[in-house]
Amino acid sequence: MPMIDIYATAGTFGDPHALAKEAAAIVKSIEQVPDIPMFRKNTATFVHELAPGAISNADGDSNYVRVQVLTNAGALDRAKQIAVVRQLTDLVARAAGDDGLKDRTWVVLTEAVPGGWGLWGHAHTNEEIVSAATKERARHARDREA
Repeated sequence: MPMIDIYATAGTFGDPHALAKEAAAIVKSIEQVPDIPMFRKNTATFVHELAPGAISNADGDSNYVRVQVLTNAGALDRAKQIAVVRQLTDLVARAAGDDGLKDRTWVVLTEAVPGGWGLWGHAHTNEEIVSAATKERARHARDREA
């Protein structure tokens, strides 16, 4: 249930909502979690549009994008890390209509500490998240059978 934050100068993206939705879908797909409401409703992207000049590298360039993906601990193995970085970089460039943005997009992968994933007012451990997902999958399967 990742949280994705995309930071860019205002106006970089023509449709920030579409970008947010697609970024969430990409990470959910790569993470390979079950397609249940628990994961669909709690995998989200926040597009932060910053004022011109609010971003700069050491040379003063401000045409960069920063993407941060926060997951629970261990959610992304190495292959998934590589896929997330590549696909989000490509998405950002496509959403901006600027293929050169692939060279100016920083992607940061961050894991919450065990017990540091808050959802439904509770700080969940990985085991609690897995248990909640297992219960929801079973409930979802029963509902489809009924």
